Amino acid sequence: MTTAPADPCPAPLVTRKGTIGLSGRTRIMGVLNLTPDSFSDGDRFATLEQAVDCALRMEDVGADFIDIGGFSSRPGAADVSEDEELRRVLPVISALAARLSCPISVDTFRARVFAECFESGAAMLNDISAFRGDEAMLETLAKTQAPACLMHMQGDPQSMQERPHYEDVVAEVTAFFQERLASAAAAGVSADRLLLDPGIGFGKTLEHNLLLLRAVPDFAALGCGLLYGTSRKSFLGKILGRPDPREREWATAATTAYLFAAGVHVLRVHDVAANIDVLNVVKMIHGKDLG
Repeated sequence: MTTAPADPCPAPLVTRKGTIGLSGRTRIMGVLNLTPDSFSDGDRFATLEQAVDCALRMEDVGADFIDIGGFSSRPGAADVSEDEELRRVLPVISALAARLSCPISVDTFRARVFAECFESGAAMLNDISAFRGDEAMLETLAKTQAPACLMHMQGDPQSMQERPHYEDVVAEVTAFFQERLASAAAAGVSADRLLLDPGIGFGKTLEHNLLLLRAVPDFAALGCGLLYGTSRKSFLGKILGRPDPREREWATAATTAYLFAAGVHVLRVHDVAANIDVLNVVKMIHGKDLG
């Protein structure tokens, strides 16, 4: 692979579970969807025991973060109330907080949900709205001093894939990140606590997604850690003619190898073990430490 590594190196993420360095290796964030209508693994974790066991297995095989969500963001997903979102995620976070060594990330755009999850032991926020979905989110984040990931999305989950359009997707996503970083700084949330996610599949066509995959150096120049989530997504299905998300693991592995070479700092994946295998092989090929 000839992709130039991302530069410069961002600061480590400081969490209540310890400091996660972002230099020298690519970190893995394991996905734990607690929504019955998730695009990839909806209703797989119908019981508390199933969800807890899955998270513990992901950490056991090497996940650096576990990302827990109770609100489906797949295209056309139905809305759910805050109370229902909390009903889905709080028992799992409470059960895992003392058992996991790695940080728990909460996939939500709602300040109340994040605040209650943080009180129950979560250590990080993953906000697909980039703090725009709830005007109280930045204030809440500033109070917790937790790290967070902000993501670019054109539109909302109900409409984002209807007619995505950009004049220059890389320039527009870059400008969006710059504006969001400025808003966060004004609220007391510094850039060294933030990861940037270009939002693969969130209001993007196949061509937009490919351009964003090639644009790692553009986004890395902003100085924050980069998180990409390509796992099992529909653009891979379009490339290969695979409508079933569960048949896209090989395609996901290809993006993992590519994004490692590009220098992406965190990859959000469903199959943690398989993608860590990919990373260990490409690290050895590139002559990098497996630690």
